[in-house]
Amino acid sequence: MTEKRVLITGASAGFGMLTANTLLKEGFKVVASMRNVESKNQEAAEQLIKAGALVTEIDVTDEESVNTGVSLAISELGGLDVVVNNAGVGVHGMQEHFTAEDFKKVFEVNVFGVQRVNRAALPTLRAQESGLLIHVSSLLGRFTLPFYGPYNASKWALEALAENYRVELSGFGLESCIVEPGGFPTTFFGNVIQPEDRSREAGYGDFMEVPKKSGEAFAQALESNPEQNPQLVADAILDLINTPSGERPFRTVVDKMGMGDVINPYNQRAEEVTSQIYGNFHMEGMLNVKVPS
Repeated sequence: MTEKRVLITGASAGFGMLTANTLLKEGFKVVASMRNVESKNQEAAEQLIKAGALVTEIDVTDEESVNTGVSLAISELGGLDVVVNNAGVGVHGMQEHFTAEDFKKVFEVNVFGVQRVNRAALPTLRAQESGLLIHVSSLLGRFTLPFYGPYNASKWALEALAENYRVELSGFGLESCIVEPGGFPTTFFGNVIQPEDRSREAGYGDFMEVPKKSGEAFAQALESNPEQNPQLVADAILDLINTPSGERPFRTVVDKMGMGDVINPYNQRAEEVTSQIYGNFHMEGMLNVKVPS
């Protein structure tokens, strides 16, 4: 197997750090990117460096930071084969209470940040006519749950972004894939964005107790289900990278909480619908990546 050169965003904790360590153990060359390398995330950066990763500063909300960080990664790795768009931010609260600025904060990371990273990496990938974009989405990119409104919206947008890259890049030998985790016990839930506007809570009366109770119930469900191990997501990303080009599934569901079993047939049907529509317009070839002969 050819050694893969991988860039991972949001590698300071959670899925990002697990993925970096998993790929390093497999002998991959990894650039782990994150914010605040020399301050808040210095300890995480040092751990990854010790494990064999190259660490670079990338703030996906800042275009200059992204362009500089991706360029450095490509230079240090001597090229690039895989981009794992993992950086993300969550929310919890009543959707009405999130201001437009709150929504912008979420989309800056979960959607615009991905676009910035992809745009920085794609010229290199296209030039070599091979490469893989992995987008870490969520099951909440396929259906909605209450109290995650801006997050739901951003992940639905991310799914569309990844779908368009799939068909626009396939003829250049590049693949765009999505990984859809369920909820996992990571640091993600400890850093969620809360609604900025609290002035409307009284209008909801006793219902304002429901978001808190819902969050507590989900936390308890996670605690009681040891099978819902975050390492599963890192393993799924590894499997996706190791799968030969042209054989990779577009969507990979990772969940042991009972949601994934329902979403899998939904995804399968969506794929059938997409294939049929593309076929009707004689564009079905765009769904299949060009594999070197």
